[in-house]
Amino acid sequence: MQASWEIFCSVVDNYGDAGVTWRLARQLAAEHGQRVRLWIDDPAALVRLCPEADASLPQQWREGVEIRRWPADWQPVEPADVVVEAFACQLPEAHVAAMAARRPRVLWLNLEYLSAEDWVGGCHGLPSLQPEGLEKFFFFPGFAEGTGGLLRERGLIERRRAFQADAAARAAFLQALGVSLRPGERLVSLFAYENAGLAGWLEALAADATPTLLLVPEGRILGDLQRWLEVPALATGAEEQRGALRIRVLPFVRQDAYDRLLWCCDFNAVRGEDSFLRAQWAGRPLLWQIYPQADGAHWDKLEAFLDRYLEGLSPSAAAALQALWQAWNAGEGMGAAWTALQDDWPELVKHAERWCARQAARPDLAAALVQFYTDWL
Repeated sequence: MQASWEIFCSVVDNYGDAGVTWRLARQLAAEHGQRVRLWIDDPAALVRLCPEADASLPQQWREGVEIRRWPADWQPVEPADVVVEAFACQLPEAHVAAMAARRPRVLWLNLEYLSAEDWVGGCHGLPSLQPEGLEKFFFFPGFAEGTGGLLRERGLIERRRAFQADAAARAAFLQALGVSLRPGERLVSLFAYENAGLAGWLEALAADATPTLLLVPEGRILGDLQRWLEVPALATGAEEQRGALRIRVLPFVRQDAYDRLLWCCDFNAVRGEDSFLRAQWAGRPLLWQIYPQADGAHWDKLEAFLDRYLEGLSPSAAAALQALWQAWNAGEGMGAAWTALQDDWPELVKHAERWCARQAARPDLAAALVQFYTDWL
């Protein structure tokens, strides 16, 4: 059945919040035939993901989704059948009142951040009583049964495998980005927050017997990269060589192109939530930089994911990958951790594909949301 949905997004982490909600909005419209409105308080962040969008417009339609600027001075609108509050952003009080008054009633969902922690399954789908008789349900994406699943478009894994099996398609995509891979060169992508551990990793790559091409999309890590290279500036298209390491700065690309970039690479360093999940769908070994929290709570989330992801690996491979992730998120020890990882590389490559297949066998997040609404009715 077709229903109206509205998703509220307050941009906190540059592109992560916008990235997740934009993917979800597009999928609900394209695959489930839903009428979707996306409210976003920083349309400029969305423009980097969807270049056809215009940040100056208060209302526009792109890829089957109505995009609205979320203004500080809220003007009343009719609530949708389903209202999704992404990542606990605070809905306008006037809109909540309109939701309470609407007939037929509104399903209010709080879409939470992705987490592998054990308690998530016990909280997924639980209601919370709100003023004026409303209920808000907590919807948790997750990696286990009893959660809301993961964002994954229909046919994504099949498209990815076909792309990776097509050497000409891979070469053409890279060429369009101005990248030509040299014989024997390992391809690595780096999308990260600032990280003091970067220098140690770059030094290890530069001294490695295997040549590496490091592809770095525009982002916050460029300052650390610039300091290590000792160059006055880095811009899109810049290329530098240090020992066995070649570094190329790429433009910030739209989501579908970023997916293909991850598919091209032998190893992907990613950050936050959106790129973290897309790297898992790439079926290649990865390194995750979790968004840091002042109280250190991110370490529990990091270890919770590792507990799941490392299952099935040999003790040696599990210990090496865990040490690398811990070093990266601590900002130290990356050189030694990267070198130690190389002995277990073939096993990690096979494991990444197995993990992807296991997660892809479960229902995806958009389908789970639609089913939740159907059941709620």
